Amino acid sequence: MQLKRSDLYNRVCEAPLSRLAPEFGLTGTALAEICRQHEIPYPGSGYWTRKSLGIAAELPALPDGIDAIIEITPVTPKPREKEVRATERDTRLKARPAAKTRRHEHHPLLVGAEEHLRNSRTAKDGEFLRPYKRILPDVISSEASLSRALSIANHLYLALDRLGYRVHIAPAGEDHHRMHIKEQEIERKDRKYGRYHTGSIWGPDRPTIVYIDTVPVGLALTEMTERVTMRYLNGEYHREDSKLVRSMKSWQLTHSWTTEQDMPSGRFRIVAYSPKRGVDWTLTWQDTESEPLTGVIPEILRTLQASTDKLQALMTAEDEAEAKRKKERQEEWERYERREDERKIAQAIKESQQQLSEIIDSWGKAMVVERFFTDVEDRLAEATDEERQLLNERVKLARRMMGSIDPLEFIKNWRAPGDRYQSKYGELPRPPAGGRSDEQ
Repeated sequence: MQLKRSDLYNRVCEAPLSRLAPEFGLTGTALAEICRQHEIPYPGSGYWTRKSLGIAAELPALPDGIDAIIEITPVTPKPREKEVRATERDTRLKARPAAKTRRHEHHPLLVGAEEHLRNSRTAKDGEFLRPYKRILPDVISSEASLSRALSIANHLYLALDRLGYRVHIAPAGEDHHRMHIKEQEIERKDRKYGRYHTGSIWGPDRPTIVYIDTVPVGLALTEMTERVTMRYLNGEYHREDSKLVRSMKSWQLTHSWTTEQDMPSGRFRIVAYSPKRGVDWTLTWQDTESEPLTGVIPEILRTLQASTDKLQALMTAEDEAEAKRKKERQEEWERYERREDERKIAQAIKESQQQLSEIIDSWGKAMVVERFFTDVEDRLAEATDEERQLLNERVKLARRMMGSIDPLEFIKNWRAPGDRYQSKYGELPRPPAGGRSDEQ
């Protein structure tokens, strides 16, 4: 099928990708990738939710570019292999090379992950691995259970891929966060993981994400902990039910003691959560005695698909709540700035008045000095020539030492309120440029 770039833009603006994609024989993810390749923006899930609620929503504009012809090739699903009888299957296995019979399909995200996860900081027996690499799939496990953890993750990731939902690590630019994953199999009020019960559990820097159509879902796989009795023996803690402790004689345990600690159990939990901040939405599945996690993966897929509408509604509500909070923060900040502006205006006026009062006081003292020098000069007029010649120089020196007594010089040094602070919301009075009023 061939479509112009502008025509495809119009189509994706008419219906969600998940509804439009089957018309082209594609998945929603594949159609979204074609739009990204040709710089065609499409409305997010929030747009369609707002539209269904009758709330105004703005469509993204199509960037300028060549209205090229886009070739859309439908993806033809591979037909499932017909079941064969046991005898035929055995014959095929025998005819197939041995290397191929042992070959398993691995999800691309997990290729090389085991090596990085085992390259860990020192961990005591039974503690979780703490790899040095920080960008890894969200798989938390002890060393003894790592192979099974990766197997569960591989089954889950491949099952999602077969439905067209790509599992990947969130890119650095996306505003997605990894939630705190609870590791206790039975949630308790206290936590006793690690020596002295202060141990921290490693977690990747970025969440593992899968988009169900256009809704992001975070995925985490963690080995759960169980509360067990530990015995301190020969400088180390050992499980009370371990072979070493059970083989000890009673007299060998005389100087040992026990404590309780949370230890990895070998059983796992899958956590699906919203990676959007402020959205409290989680689903969990875990190993049970009757059914392991790999057996509930079809149920996990169905539940995730059925939960997209609810999760999208929660995300939309959080967007609206965040917009409201942002508006309130902006209004509060503006009120704060206005209060600060008023305070600084009052301070500028007060300081200006205080300086003006000081100038007037100084001018009053200067007038006393001026009267003093005037009286001295009047008396000099009556003095003898010899006294006048001697005292004239002293009077001149005294005047120079007292400085200027011109009122205009005093007022030039005065700083008006507008010189001290420029208000953001109103003009403070300040003298015109040149320092003198135009009024005469």
